[in-house]
Amino acid sequence: ATLLNVESETVVRWHRKRFQFFWRRMPERGKPGRPPIDAELIELSRRISRDDATWGAPRIRSELALLGHDAAESAVAKYMVRHPQPSSQDWRTFLANHMSGAAACDFFVIPSLTCKPLFCFVVLPHDRRRISHIHVRRHPTDEWTARQLVEAFPGDTSTMSCVHHDRDSIYGQVCKQKLVALGSEPVIIARQSPWQNPYAERVIGSIRRECTDHILALGERHLLQSLLRYATYYNEARCHSSRRGRAPEPRPTEDGRGEFIAAPHLGGLHCRYRRAAQSV
Repeated sequence: ATLLNVESETVVRWHRKRFQFFWRRMPERGKPGRPPIDAELIELSRRISRDDATWGAPRIRSELALLGHDAAESAVAKYMVRHPQPSSQDWRTFLANHMSGAAACDFFVIPSLTCKPLFCFVVLPHDRRRISHIHVRRHPTDEWTARQLVEAFPGDTSTMSCVHHDRDSIYGQVCKQKLVALGSEPVIIARQSPWQNPYAERVIGSIRRECTDHILALGERHLLQSLLRYATYYNEARCHSSRRGRAPEPRPTEDGRGEFIAAPHLGGLHCRYRRAAQSV
């Protein structure tokens, strides 16, 4: 063994070098710094902050905890989307909060087999986009229109705070008085502005493209029967893009591996598909 005589300062200097060498080798044993944050957690933080503009980091962190993610509030604050202050709801949210008390109605004309105009009346609540009433009349009147509005909402008319319609003279004094008596306020759109009543215009377009453009109306009764069958298909089976592919009256999702069965509507013009029950 070799004995070295060194000063005390030399021993301290050696120890410091050894300590520096030790920390240089630390990254080789594993990744340096804090553990990385899960990409799913980052995406969820950003998504929640985008969808709920008024939420702060503490509330988002609590929501993430309910989803099974344990994250620090500082991490959530780092990755959440920043909104201009003060935060404001978007127009889609604002309009959705007012749809439950509004409805739309409108007339459209279908020629009969003898080229006589038949006036079709349709009523559509804004929230569920469900055809609540549809009828046909050769010569509609103000009194007849008022009666149709009463039949459209037999039990919940008072929940309709406003009914949108155009400036057609068919909506006369009797119709307005009936709406007021039922607790609804008529909202008249501007002249030559059908875009102010978009839901009624869209459902009429769907009725034309998917029903009346493919049949010949033999008369009031025949056209009414066709429209009622289409309204059933529209409300219960048709997939609506505005409702994320669901019908106004949501139908259950078909599970299992049974054979597909097509249930025809309007004589086979449209079909509703379901799975056949498997025999045990």
